[in-house]
Amino acid sequence: MIYFDNAATTFPKPRTILPALQNAVLYYGGNPGRSGHTISMKTSEKVFEVRKKAAEFFNAEVENTIFATNCTHALNMAIKGVMKSGHAVTSCLEHNSVLRPLYALQKNGIITYNVADVMGNDQQILTEIEKNMRSDTKAVIITHGSNVIGKIMPIAKISELCHKRGVKLIVDAAQTAGVLPIDVKEMGINILCMPGHKGLYGATGTGLMILNDIDPIGTLMEGGTGSVSNSMEQPDFNPDRYESGTANTVGILSLSAGLDYIKRKKPFEIYRHEMSICQYVYRELRKMNRVVLYQGDFEPGAYLPIVLFNIQGMTSMETAQELSDNGFALRGGLHCAPLVHERLDTLDIGGVRFSPGTFNTQAEAVYFINTVKKIIKNHTV
Repeated sequence: MIYFDNAATTFPKPRTILPALQNAVLYYGGNPGRSGHTISMKTSEKVFEVRKKAAEFFNAEVENTIFATNCTHALNMAIKGVMKSGHAVTSCLEHNSVLRPLYALQKNGIITYNVADVMGNDQQILTEIEKNMRSDTKAVIITHGSNVIGKIMPIAKISELCHKRGVKLIVDAAQTAGVLPIDVKEMGINILCMPGHKGLYGATGTGLMILNDIDPIGTLMEGGTGSVSNSMEQPDFNPDRYESGTANTVGILSLSAGLDYIKRKKPFEIYRHEMSICQYVYRELRKMNRVVLYQGDFEPGAYLPIVLFNIQGMTSMETAQELSDNGFALRGGLHCAPLVHERLDTLDIGGVRFSPGTFNTQAEAVYFINTVKKIIKNHTV
């Protein structure tokens, strides 16, 4: 099967993560930070090495680079840690990992929030976000790039607006970490959240929350950290404050190998390769009478390597199933982002998402286009 569902998780992973996984199981099986024996100490050192490597990759402080189990976990830590009261602004492009925590907080009477329409150009996006700010706005919580239509947000400009208004910026980098360059200091991001299993090429069950220029936020959970164990209070220093329980050492060590792979390949080269495949697919789909596309000028820098489409007369799930029957893995449906589908008027049928990875080829894209043509021919309206 040809895999074009890399926006869900990258697959296959680089073969270089296999030795990292094996070494974690064979040689680094101690509980990091919990014991004084050699195995535990060596495991702790390895986990620290990965933390340092991730911090350097995003130009962050090592102690402010927090391991999470996935991006949803990181976003929940960030959102619920910052939003103890007041108002937040988010966008119509958001994933449910942002929308549902905000909704739950509002439903419980803790906060209120507004949704900004960010489908326009950069200036329109900034105007819309500022229009939705209030005197009690504490945070703007926004995606760096849409998981549905791939639209890239002007994060540095949004950061300038936030800091001018004294508002914190929380960024969901689920689709951009490892694909686009991210410097938390240069871009003025207060909290950056990401998975480890997508563009960072780590195993599932990994994620990061990176803090930058922000006072300590509330904790999502408390528990054993291996530090100040004589106190009932959660440690007041990072990263221990936010990392209760045994770490996913196996996943974390795989993340180290993933980061090494990206550094060798270089994010720009990965992005350019994936975008060249997407641009070809976008151009070819646009020639087909019954194909509906949902992105405007599909230009590098404006979009991530994601193409959303539908075939008239078929739901997205029907199209995705037909593609699966013909040997292609794509995702149909709403992609856990209902507001953008509401905005696109696709809430009832969803969309088919084409998202290539670094290991896909132009030949596979040509085969995909020919298969779409065959499906259209076999399904009359």
